[in-house]
Amino acid sequence: MDRRIRYFIEDYWDIFIGIVSIALAFMFHLQHDSSLATLFAAIGIAALSLTVAEVADILSERLQEPYGSFVLTFSAVAVEIILLYVILLEVKHSPEVLETVKGGIISAVIVDLNVLLGLAVFLGGLAFTQQQHNKETSSAYSTVLFVSSSALLVPGLLSHTEHGSEALTQVSHLIAGILLFFYIIIFIFQTRTHTHFFKATARSRFFRLKRKLQEHEGEIDESESSDYIFEHLNTPINFVAIFFFIAIIAFGAEIFAGDGVKIAKEYGISAGLAGLVIAIISVSPEIFTAVRAARNDQIQRVVNIAMGASTVSIILTVPILMMLAYLSGINLTLDFNPLQIGALLLTILLVWKTTDEGETNYFEGASHLMFFISYAIIAAYY
Repeated sequence: MDRRIRYFIEDYWDIFIGIVSIALAFMFHLQHDSSLATLFAAIGIAALSLTVAEVADILSERLQEPYGSFVLTFSAVAVEIILLYVILLEVKHSPEVLETVKGGIISAVIVDLNVLLGLAVFLGGLAFTQQQHNKETSSAYSTVLFVSSSALLVPGLLSHTEHGSEALTQVSHLIAGILLFFYIIIFIFQTRTHTHFFKATARSRFFRLKRKLQEHEGEIDESESSDYIFEHLNTPINFVAIFFFIAIIAFGAEIFAGDGVKIAKEYGISAGLAGLVIAIISVSPEIFTAVRAARNDQIQRVVNIAMGASTVSIILTVPILMMLAYLSGINLTLDFNPLQIGALLLTILLVWKTTDEGETNYFEGASHLMFFISYAIIAAYY
């Protein structure tokens, strides 16, 4: 195969597979084949989410703070929010999907901190034995994660008292407001006053280009740019591209939600396991990015992705979903079950132990993967 064709496929496979998969999902949806429609919708959503993450990464380097961080944050939560909200809308026909949405919220953090971080640290550790990162980053994120996760305990504890459902709804809204306020504080902390806590790293696609050119042409200058089309489009057009891909993802999410709920009912899939599937689909682009970063000895980027995305999943996704549910006339409360809250707090404790010293190795990555497998088994039968 010609080298240029191979590079073209490597750069644009995600767009091709994403659009074709969602088109196939729509075709199978019209044929009432829920299994294949759900499968291809999931593949399409994951592939196009990777494209959104890549374009957002390019935009974040062009824009000055705090706008660059805002773009990255938006891209990190957009797919997750779309998936969970579209599934939430199914509550009018299937009330049990409320538990699936709650499971998806918690599972996104558990997948980020165990699958994403664990796999990247494991593979990076195999390649480089030991990798170092800025421990101030992980320390700040660990604090935020612990505090925000503790806030999610409040509605669950209240549900075991004599207070009624109205009080539970009010407290859930209050907690969502507190989390949103906390996000504003963290946003200022990260982009204004303590930017040195969160060292920026170069794009993974640039490193792939560098390896290609070194292989065929020798060393290149750091200012060299790739042929990736979004690198050459201006900023407004790239914003249009992001919204275009998100619109396609939203279309795929409608198919995934409608047919996925039917499959879950038919096969008796638990809410916990369904939440894990949703989380893995929405987090999959970040997993690919983190693994590439770890293999390039960019463990700082891995920590930023895993812990940053987990933070946003709690303190931004929850308030937005609560607001969307309220506007849609759906009573979404934050009374998570003991398994979800327990797994969340244990995950944060494990992450703190893994990143506290500023060094990681493959054993620590394997520990996170083992924890996730144990949680997945329990979630399947809970």
